[in-house]
Amino acid sequence: MNNLLVIRLSSIGDVAATIPIVDSMARQYTDLKITVLTAKRCTAFFDWMPSNVSVIGINTSDYKGMDGLNRLYSELRSLGFDAVADLHDVLRTKYLKWRFRLAGVKVCVIHKGRGSKHALLGHGNTAKQLQPTAERYLDVFRKLGLNIIPDFISAFDKNTIDYGVIDNLVGKKKEGEQWVGIAPFAAHEGKVFPLDRMSLVAKILAERGCRVFLFGAGAKENEVLSQWEGNGVINTVGKMGGFHNEILLMSELDCMVSMDSANMHLASMVDVPVVSVWGATHPKAGFLGWRQKPSSIVQLDLRCRPCSIYGKKDCKYGDYRCMAFMPKEKILRHVYRILGMDDKLMADSVADDRIFNVEG
Repeated sequence: MNNLLVIRLSSIGDVAATIPIVDSMARQYTDLKITVLTAKRCTAFFDWMPSNVSVIGINTSDYKGMDGLNRLYSELRSLGFDAVADLHDVLRTKYLKWRFRLAGVKVCVIHKGRGSKHALLGHGNTAKQLQPTAERYLDVFRKLGLNIIPDFISAFDKNTIDYGVIDNLVGKKKEGEQWVGIAPFAAHEGKVFPLDRMSLVAKILAERGCRVFLFGAGAKENEVLSQWEGNGVINTVGKMGGFHNEILLMSELDCMVSMDSANMHLASMVDVPVVSVWGATHPKAGFLGWRQKPSSIVQLDLRCRPCSIYGKKDCKYGDYRCMAFMPKEKILRHVYRILGMDDKLMADSVADDRIFNVEG
């Protein structure tokens, strides 16, 4: 095998989760030419890859229907791949897989473990940890004969990066200053900590001397975060010029607070400690960020969790209690620990979080 195609088109978090594995593979198999097919908006994640990695970014809307898929296959086939790793396994990639196999190209496909994930629903308290997504990616490459040692630490050496563009955008980080990122949004309501209380988390951290950077995307999220801005809290939406600079900024953080969302994975890929907040979904499904420590997971032990693997379902109680009943102090305590701060909280601190462990 000399010329490998790796396919992972979406979602943003799942594409970001490929970085540790592809980077490890590229450094350990330097004679292997690796091409990653992904969504155009995700190509910046691969900006710091070894030289034997290239990226093809596409908009899937440009390849609609059978005609579009045939055109995409023809474009890929012309590049002479002798092996394909399908890390996505959806209808579009199934068709590409079939065409490549007909042409005699070896193809290996991710096993998503849909059955075991479905069995996890409502049993988060007692179920075993499922195989992490990164391990599922590794299994695909192992089937291709690539025995990768996942030794990835960060997408780049922070000591070699020119942070001039970040200094110009948000100011230079001062010696001894602690920077915290907060990414309060997710694709589904059951994965979002109540925004009014997350705004208080940002305010409290700023009052304790941290610079707090807010991460999001789009006009609606910008409208919300702009109202949080001020007194050490900075809204980054629309100001960074794309994922490349956002990732550079994240690499300067001392801690990131994120939902079960893409920002958890982006911060993990630049070796930043993440405090991840989980509601309707559950880290036991295998979606935790790279090298993220279980001790930095914030969640409530409810018997109804997880109610959904991806967070798409409506709460059967109508109140998203997995998030609504979670005190903000649970988040703050994890951040304080990572930053080395004392955990003395505000006067409204909840003395005993066990009162929130309501029955699901």
